[in-house]
Amino acid sequence: MVKTRNSGKQAVSPETRDEAMKIARGTQRPGQTKEQTRLVAQGIQKGIDQYKKQQKAKARELDKQRKKTQSRESATVEVGEVEKVVVYRQHRLPWVLLVITWAAIAVYAGLLWQG
Repeated sequence: MVKTRNSGKQAVSPETRDEAMKIARGTQRPGQTKEQTRLVAQGIQKGIDQYKKQQKAKARELDKQRKKTQSRESATVEVGEVEKVVVYRQHRLPWVLLVITWAAIAVYAGLLWQG
């Protein structure tokens, strides 16, 4: 969107204009005049512009929220109020197998020493 010099309105981008005209022609009724199709295209352009404005506003709001959470996280990390502790839980099976293996080696070694 580019603002025009003299008016406070924003000029419609050529891509939006082409897309609106394509949609208007696709929905054109038999016997509809070119003027009516142009008016439909203008309405579609306004809808597209409004949609783009809403999406930009949502993106700005999400960006603000993301920046707030990042600043909060960095502040808590700097102050040290909250420490994040990651606990890894391991399975017992490998340790059990290790103990059994060492016990078997000890028994085998004991048998070799005796005889």
